[in-house]
Amino acid sequence: MSVKKKVFFVLLAFVPVSIAAHFLGWGELTVFVTAGLAILPLAAWMGTATEEIAVVVGPSLGGLLNATFGNATELIIALFALRAGLVDVVKASITGSIIGNLLLVMGLAMLLGGFRHKEQSFQPDVARLNAASMNLAVIAILVPTAMEFTSKSVSRIALQNLSLAVAAVLILVYGLTLLFSMKTHSYLYDVGVVEGSEQLANNDHKPNVWKWMGVLLLCTLLVSFESEFLVGSLEAATSELGLTALFTGVVIVPIIGNAAEHATAVTVAMKNKMDLSLSVAVGSSMQIALFVAPVLVIAGRLLGQPMDLDFNPFELVAVAVSVLIANSISSDGKSNWLEGTLLLASYVILGLAFYFHPVIEGIG
Repeated sequence: MSVKKKVFFVLLAFVPVSIAAHFLGWGELTVFVTAGLAILPLAAWMGTATEEIAVVVGPSLGGLLNATFGNATELIIALFALRAGLVDVVKASITGSIIGNLLLVMGLAMLLGGFRHKEQSFQPDVARLNAASMNLAVIAILVPTAMEFTSKSVSRIALQNLSLAVAAVLILVYGLTLLFSMKTHSYLYDVGVVEGSEQLANNDHKPNVWKWMGVLLLCTLLVSFESEFLVGSLEAATSELGLTALFTGVVIVPIIGNAAEHATAVTVAMKNKMDLSLSVAVGSSMQIALFVAPVLVIAGRLLGQPMDLDFNPFELVAVAVSVLIANSISSDGKSNWLEGTLLLASYVILGLAFYFHPVIEGIG
């Protein structure tokens, strides 16, 4: 058993601990910390179950399964936060997930992979396509924000309706990217197929689909319970820690939801599989921007919560800067440890800015 699996196995102990903390009244901070730690291994097991099922059902259906459950943890947490009326925390978690995947995950992957391998390469064509998709994400959150900034008379209903229409466009684009990557131009993304084929070839028998479907269902249910605990204690816990909800949403919540993917991206980068590492990191950012965010806008309408794509300007600047530097570094199809350091430094600077950002109305 690898060190990563051992760590996640030990962290499973926090599932019953968090439940006890919630029902026995051990304090909101204890509930928040234990629920966050409990989500880490559950998210990892969800990822493992998805991968095992994908090996059996084939690359096309497996790719769709990965695309659906790739950011299930973040989506579940965000839905509970949205239901609780923490709209600005939800927006901050979207911002944080995009920034974290592009700067923190890619940075760690390039840094640690670069220490072991002087220079690593990956598909520049895929990098350019990903860059175009992320540029679209920036446009999607820029337009409602710019509309609100340039016209003070615009109503919240108009912004929500615009966001709903933009969300529909983004979901359509996301569907087309799946068609592109899994059907018409699948040869550009064959790294995932190769990984799955190698795994199947190295096994004496195929994974038990029903067992892993059961694991996926159980982990999803447990993540739902833990997300409710996490969100329910978020405001009180962050107040005790002296943190704003903005910083919590941008930094802490995305790290909790993305920890399993972070570990996978870094591990495969150290094995000199940079294509796969970037497909995890950038693919997750794309899914957040093109699928999770639009779904949350639609969910906000159904739940009666004022969820839209009108982000505060500081979050918009942070996302735009992250996309810009990530695109510029990955455009040549090569990476080294210094480029990883530059990405990590950018993440630290933005993280510090969010930490010292003053509390504004609706956040914190």
